[in-house]
Amino acid sequence: MWKKNRIVWLATIALCLCLTGCGSEKGMKNGYYTAEMKEYDYGWKEYVCIFVKNNTIVSIEFNAKNASGFIKAWDNAYMENMKPVSGTYPNEYTRLYGSRLLESQDIEEVDVVSGATSSGGNFYKLVNAAVEQAREGNSEVAVVE
Repeated sequence: MWKKNRIVWLATIALCLCLTGCGSEKGMKNGYYTAEMKEYDYGWKEYVCIFVKNNTIVSIEFNAKNASGFIKAWDNAYMENMKPVSGTYPNEYTRLYGSRLLESQDIEEVDVVSGATSSGGNFYKLVNAAVEQAREGNSEVAVVE
């Protein structure tokens, strides 16, 4: 009897350890996680902030700021200059990248927006860094090269 109970007890413990240990290794912890580029590019530093709940990204902000903190998507003059040349502008492509990630929950499924390929590459790097922070439960800002 003791041997049978011991085997059941050990099997139960092993199952519990596997379920809790395996899930926490790959899952994201609830909270806000931010990643930003290390350097300014043409006066702007891109960043991503994600909010994770129940292992799902439920909100995202992708944008860029200048040294004074002004947000690139709010710069109407920048938009007026970029739109005719690139076919897009920051307030449009930052929202597109974010909505595509929220929909797919997989950065590999987010296509690059024509006219915003450099920002698309940075978005990919920033999201990966923020997700890594979420997996670790590390709320410090990740700095990306």
